[in-house]
Amino acid sequence: MGILAPHADERVHDVRVTDDLLIVALADGRTISVPLAWYPRLRNATPGQRANWTRAGAGFGIHWPDLDEDLTTEGLLRGCPAPDAAG
Repeated sequence: MGILAPHADERVHDVRVTDDLLIVALADGRTISVPLAWYPRLRNATPGQRANWTRAGAGFGIHWPDLDEDLTTEGLLRGCPAPDAAG
């Protein structure tokens, strides 16, 4: 007897940025939230710059053109802060 698991789909569905969190909704219904402090470019950006994002990498990435910032869902799921994030 097997268990059928839903298909994981880590493509980006939606992105929100609050004062404290980066929140990414995935195509399979999961939501990732990580501290905004992990991503200094996003933390220091204006609300308009944060809201101007596009899907990248076949939907597995997020690009903020105004900030030259790129993140992947793989990195978010692994809990990878930006290399220059304050410890």
